[in-house]
Amino acid sequence: MAHEADFDLVNRWQRGFPLVPKPFAEIASSREMNEEQVIAALSRMVEKGVVDRVGPVFRPNTVGASTLAAMAAPAERLEQVAAAVSAFPGVNHNYEREHHFNLWFVLTASSASRIEEIIQEIESATGLPVLRLPLLEEFHIDLGFDLETGAAPRGGDARIAAPALTDRERKLACALGAGLPLVSRPYAGLGLPEEGVLDILRRWLESGVVRRVGAVVRHRRLGYLANAMVVWDVPDDEVAPAGRRLAADDAVTLCYRRPRVPPDWRYNLFCMVHGRARSAVLYEIKRMTALHGLGRYPRVILFSRRCFSQRAARYG
Repeated sequence: MAHEADFDLVNRWQRGFPLVPKPFAEIASSREMNEEQVIAALSRMVEKGVVDRVGPVFRPNTVGASTLAAMAAPAERLEQVAAAVSAFPGVNHNYEREHHFNLWFVLTASSASRIEEIIQEIESATGLPVLRLPLLEEFHIDLGFDLETGAAPRGGDARIAAPALTDRERKLACALGAGLPLVSRPYAGLGLPEEGVLDILRRWLESGVVRRVGAVVRHRRLGYLANAMVVWDVPDDEVAPAGRRLAADDAVTLCYRRPRVPPDWRYNLFCMVHGRARSAVLYEIKRMTALHGLGRYPRVILFSRRCFSQRAARYG
């Protein structure tokens, strides 16, 4: 990042973003900056692609529906297939990984039925089958971690069900999907009175609908290139306690249960470990596998190779 002050700003405000009418002025008051400088710094980082957006991170399947999906694309067609997949509006993350299933993407939409429709459209457009891996149980999903230490904060109980959104709240969530406008009063002009928007955001944080409010960083742009998805084949009656142990580890940035899809996919416990160096990530995987009693389960490590797309979820 060009400015050390910019790095400190975005690292500090990945969470706890002020829920007040003029949040950038409040941030400025805690630093040797004014409101205009804070807005300019965040705008600069968005323009550079370091920050995707500033706003709420919603708990999966609270606004609409989502799924992880994978494809086995022939090497000579991978870029073509990835471009076709990324062109679908519901695809927000699309990565190449080291595996036979080499293209992994996240798809969001207004409903599970709409997701299935889009997947069928992707299969038709590419001529390739899609592995469907919807979330079954969440152990830790936050999308933010300290950019200096790599530690991912813990908090909340993923087993507590989030309340359903009203139609008014759903419209607000869709409006916030691309982030807050980087203006002096970002909570105004969202279709509801400013204080009403702030009240809803506070309630969402308390109830778990929103995981955090703050800067959503594109970690690869900050040097986190050795990012691994680690998957285990855990007996169904052991996967929940194993997932909770794994989710408590500071090295784990995401952890959840997804379905097996026999005969092609046997793994049901997933986690992500982000790092700057492959050797460091492999060390953490080895350490936590031993520490959390996961060594007896079959395991595969899928490092990211390329990012084809990364953007905010769309629920329309």
